[in-house]
Amino acid sequence: MTKVVYEVVRHDHGWAYRVGASFSETFPSHDDARRAAEVAARRQSQAGDTEAIEYQDEAGSWHQETAPGDDRPETEVQG
Repeated sequence: MTKVVYEVVRHDHGWAYRVGASFSETFPSHDDARRAAEVAARRQSQAGDTEAIEYQDEAGSWHQETAPGDDRPETEVQG
């Protein structure tokens, strides 16, 4: 199972959460950023509907797949 880590960090004169190289919006306090990260993590781990998806890879090729709605990652909030 995939694990996604939400890390609360200082960012742009405030606080944000980071997943990989992507940052959330900036929050005025650590507590605000942590609460937002917890909400985002909870939502990402909730099951959804199985759907057909289409995406373009880095080389420009298009792919079609079925994304199962119950294939959700484990999530964790740090910081």
